[in-house]
Amino acid sequence: MFTFDAALSTAVQANDQPQPAPPQNATGPLSPELLSQVDRFWKAANYLSVGQIYLRDNALLREPLTVEQIKPRLLGHWGTSAGQNFIYAHLNRLIQQTRASIIYISGPGHGGPTLNACAYLEGCYTDVHPDITQDEAGMRLLFRSFSTPGGIPSHCGPHTPNSMHEGGELGYALVHAFGAAFDNPSLIVACVIGDGEAETCPLEGSWKGIEFLNPVRDGAVLPILHLNGYKISGPTVLARTPDEELRALFTGRGYEPYFVEGDDPALVHQSMADALNHCCAGIRAIQQAARSGHPGQQKPWPMLILRTPKGWSGPKEIDGVPVEGTFRAHQVPLAGVRENPEHLKMLEAWMHSYHPETLFDSDGHPAADITALVPEGDLRMSASPHVNGGRLLKTLDLPDFAHYALAVPAPGEVIAEAPRKLGEYLRDVLRQNTQNFRVFCPDETNSNRLNAVFEATDRCSMRPTVSIDDHISPDGRVMEVLSEHLCEGWLEGYILTGRHGMWTSYEAFAQVVDSMITQHAKWLEQCREFPWRRPIASLNVLLSSHAWRNDHNGFSHQAPGFVDNVLQRRSEIVRIYYPPDSNCLLNVFDHCLRSRNYINVVTCGKQPEFEWLTFEQALAHCSQGASVWDFATNDGGTEPDVVLACVGDVPTLEVCATSWLLQKHVPGIKLRVVNIVDLNALMSPDAHPHGMDNITFNQLFTRERPVIFAFHGYPHIIHSMVHGRSSEARFHVRGFQDYGTTTTPFDMVVLNKMSRFHLAIDALKYVPRLRSQVSDVIDFFQAKLHEHYVYIRQNFEDMPEIRNWHWTADFIQPDAPPQLAKGQPRAAAFTDA
Repeated sequence: MFTFDAALSTAVQANDQPQPAPPQNATGPLSPELLSQVDRFWKAANYLSVGQIYLRDNALLREPLTVEQIKPRLLGHWGTSAGQNFIYAHLNRLIQQTRASIIYISGPGHGGPTLNACAYLEGCYTDVHPDITQDEAGMRLLFRSFSTPGGIPSHCGPHTPNSMHEGGELGYALVHAFGAAFDNPSLIVACVIGDGEAETCPLEGSWKGIEFLNPVRDGAVLPILHLNGYKISGPTVLARTPDEELRALFTGRGYEPYFVEGDDPALVHQSMADALNHCCAGIRAIQQAARSGHPGQQKPWPMLILRTPKGWSGPKEIDGVPVEGTFRAHQVPLAGVRENPEHLKMLEAWMHSYHPETLFDSDGHPAADITALVPEGDLRMSASPHVNGGRLLKTLDLPDFAHYALAVPAPGEVIAEAPRKLGEYLRDVLRQNTQNFRVFCPDETNSNRLNAVFEATDRCSMRPTVSIDDHISPDGRVMEVLSEHLCEGWLEGYILTGRHGMWTSYEAFAQVVDSMITQHAKWLEQCREFPWRRPIASLNVLLSSHAWRNDHNGFSHQAPGFVDNVLQRRSEIVRIYYPPDSNCLLNVFDHCLRSRNYINVVTCGKQPEFEWLTFEQALAHCSQGASVWDFATNDGGTEPDVVLACVGDVPTLEVCATSWLLQKHVPGIKLRVVNIVDLNALMSPDAHPHGMDNITFNQLFTRERPVIFAFHGYPHIIHSMVHGRSSEARFHVRGFQDYGTTTTPFDMVVLNKMSRFHLAIDALKYVPRLRSQVSDVIDFFQAKLHEHYVYIRQNFEDMPEIRNWHWTADFIQPDAPPQLAKGQPRAAAFTDA
């Protein structure tokens, strides 16, 4: 059954195209001329969107469409395209009339056709992809590149100049929009939210971003909720929600919603223009009042709710089945055009309904009235430097991190909470960079021992404060909200638009954003393919409340798997660090803040631990990534009997204690202790830029000697990294094995068989020359494990010899107990406070 615009179909067959009827005049802010301009830009973008999905040749339909000119695989998503093109055209009109700086964030999944088409019409696509020229040949190449091998994906990605985030996963448009608006006072972020995306948890939580948006110093976010009714096959929740309920919902969230709906283009154009004018005026009124010092009672922020049919302007029905306005328009409405001649005619009629011969001149250039709607220069949404954040990036003014060094007279003579010194450093980073650096944290800044930052700034909140609040103000630059999604997403939006920052979280719950980290990594990976994508600041993550010292919180807080996911990303993007003490943490984090285009994950506990290295030693150690710790080594520079290796603060403690135990109880044993601060250093240089070559690796670990390895995370990571090294079977790795509970700190390492006693027993088992002499020592260590088991159940704390242990080279008469860093109570050592 052939039902799509019979008159057009007849005209197509005759190859005699009628001129398009101009949009009917309707009451509203658009003059007839401007209404025509907006409508024709919209139609041109729609034509280009359909062409991307279907055509491999005959880009302007200058001859009858044939099967050979259709792509063999039809990929793409038409359902959202026309609505997004409609929004884009109207935002261009708004920019032209107000000179506002606006960027467009496409939230609906697979919105690539829209942003490709609009960037092409603006000329920016050609600017960054010179082969995709604004003529018939370039249009053909654009169509052929879309969703084809060696081409571009169907969603927004780095290849699209008006996209500033990876658009393949739903849920993160609005959180990125707020991140982009922070500290961008002149910017309006138009964020298009699909009604399917609106159902995701991250998006649902993102609406509260206005509670942290300060109109004095920040830009504005204009959410545009695009309700077209359906997901892939089912209706969406908000599309079936009546307007009065939507109004109540979003009014309660602090927004003033403006509604635009319909399917008559002329009427909807005028309604959309009117709503955008009100939204822009509302934003400016809020900002002007706040910036004049007389904010009064701040008005609600405007938002727009747009209801248009899914697949608007496409086939209304196919073979007697409704398509436009249904889920059937979601992807490829006419999927069988290569097999069904009638469907091929329908596609041709559909594309001719936009009248491409009037939208593009004889050479294929966009018509003059269409390009006249395009803003000038960087006001074009696809040319804005905010969507290519490296263009705006300013190097941080960083203090000398040596000034924050912790005095360490000798290894193990000081106990401190490592992040406290980092907090002092970050305090001064905030003081020296008041407009382009923020700290993002889910209500754990104090918990993670970064308290010193509140000497420089406050927690941000736009709500009224009360006398008992602690460091809360609208001007605060510490962004605390109890949502990993929002914290990490705000940081992404912030750095993607040219600023710097860090996110700190409990290790176990950082995994909530695994998929967000994955998408950001993919964005960075693809950006390397496009030199015009300028480098941005690295995404810096601090995990300072980790599995081994969450004994008081229990099993739910004991999970080190965040790094496992990060390590699956390409090696040129990820950097993983495990600083064992305060001075190493300072070294590592200063490096991270200076880096570009990486995801840096730094794991360092917040509990009182031994400090091992002076600042100078830490500097040398971190610059190498891994080194022998001479103070705990007694091999005299010769081949050791066994190598004790460690990654992480708690594994480092256990390895040093293992060396101490073995030297005390097995005289003559030769040990080497190797600490790794840069986990990627273990890898081959072929697998990671930080990897050690075999010569360096064997200098540290020898060629044949057994290596007893204590690792912060899951053991398989180390086994995978040393695969292919000499005698790789000699590496015996202990790490987290998913055993945990509410228990004592030492019991955590016992439960996972990474305690000093387990490591010492392993070491003795692999030293052949001592094996016959040490059975009684092994029995002693095993007895200690049993003694520990009984003691903690009777006394609810670790044995005194564990709680009070400290490093000393005198194995007969221990020397004085370690000093405590300033502000550290002695009783807090080795307890989780």
